[in-house]
Amino acid sequence: VIFISFADVKQGNYKDAVQKVKKIIADVYRQYRYLMDYPDFTEADRRKLSDMTDRIDDVTAQDSLKDLSYFLSEYYKKKVIILLDEYDTPMQEAYIHGYWDEFVNFMRGLLNSTFKTNPYMERAIMTGITRVSKESIFSDLNNLKVITVTSDEYSKCFGFTEDEVFAALDEQGLSSEKEKVKLWYDGFTFGDEKDVYNPWSIINFLDEKKYKTYWADSSSNGLVNELIRTGSAEIKKTMETLIAGGTVEKNIDEQIVFEQLKTNKDAVWSLLLASGYLRVETFRTEGRLNKKIYSLKLTNYEVEQMFGTMIERWFGGADVPYNEFINAMLNGDIESMNEYMNRVTRGVISYFDTGKTPSDEEPERFYHGLVLGLMVEQVDNYILNSNRESGYGRYDIMLEPIDKTNEKYPGIVIEFKVINPRKENTLEETVAAALKQIEEKNYDAELIGRGVNPSNIHHYGFAFKGKEVLIDGTRKDAS
Repeated sequence: VIFISFADVKQGNYKDAVQKVKKIIADVYRQYRYLMDYPDFTEADRRKLSDMTDRIDDVTAQDSLKDLSYFLSEYYKKKVIILLDEYDTPMQEAYIHGYWDEFVNFMRGLLNSTFKTNPYMERAIMTGITRVSKESIFSDLNNLKVITVTSDEYSKCFGFTEDEVFAALDEQGLSSEKEKVKLWYDGFTFGDEKDVYNPWSIINFLDEKKYKTYWADSSSNGLVNELIRTGSAEIKKTMETLIAGGTVEKNIDEQIVFEQLKTNKDAVWSLLLASGYLRVETFRTEGRLNKKIYSLKLTNYEVEQMFGTMIERWFGGADVPYNEFINAMLNGDIESMNEYMNRVTRGVISYFDTGKTPSDEEPERFYHGLVLGLMVEQVDNYILNSNRESGYGRYDIMLEPIDKTNEKYPGIVIEFKVINPRKENTLEETVAAALKQIEEKNYDAELIGRGVNPSNIHHYGFAFKGKEVLIDGTRKDAS
């Protein structure tokens, strides 16, 4: 059996990534030093075995696992089994760091030699989160059997069942923790199998007896972070729904490949489902083409915590603590809000955009990122809604205080506007139009209907012009 893992291939450039792959191959070869003593091998065979170091050239590296299969099959007189774990981790890093094309060429040669033209292989198992049948690095492979998170086959083999977890908790004297453990670590679905728990999280919880993001901290979240952070406003709006505990319906294509991640609007959700960050609630087919529509939700509280930490880090590059801006907003301190927000936007607004130069969507990407930040920062104090109907229109953001009697937490309505040169000459005119819209559309209606004191409602208008922001506001009792 040849076991190899690419889980640690996370280099930031092509040269180092290929060097890391070569080092992993050299380490595998060292496990089989005893082959050097096999009398039926030629001197050329022995030289090939001894010369397999991390200094080999690319072509030798691409044929290395096929060659090792030959040596082992000759020694044991039977074909080998090859186990490759996390084959696509280096693909994610290549995509993130911009060396995708050249790295794919190297990996195509390695994997096709290992799995396609290898007469010494009996069978192989590969694990990854992108479906390999359409992936360009496997373009020559036609005998793959693909098992995904929606497959019924092996559905009970990918995690711990609830019976197993609860039995382990009983054994450890933790019976009283069952409901909380379920909240944190349950939720994975494989085919029709529900209530699957993440083994890594459960094992670590049983060991430490503490609730932590064990699996989320151990997984590589770089690709997910980039796709959501630089994604469209629509992607961020969907994340708002998910973080608020809601479900979303998406067309899932399990054959998605990396090149499609920025062109296919549903690709990010396919990736999040395959990665374990989303779970399937219900499923249906639609239309003549039997399009697969899945109702999706965040998997569990551990995943929710992971996304919260990720979103907080989006604002970490600003030269002012993000929560200072939020405190100013809760206190109605317009002057400080403007000071803080302009410093924040200078630091991070282009960080939310996908292009090398600012795009027309940039402010919208940013303010929906801001919405997510507000949700994470104020989850214990507010119910946050966005783009919902109230009064005679749709507001951008509404923060409904959980405790309606605590004046420390006012009801808040926010309207964003990008300056329109055809209608406004200054940011002052734009922000005034935003505040006027809140009043005229009676966006307070929902807050008042839910029991918020009309005199404790704040209105804020945000006007954008590139990285320049102007904020103004009114209180309901002063309007």
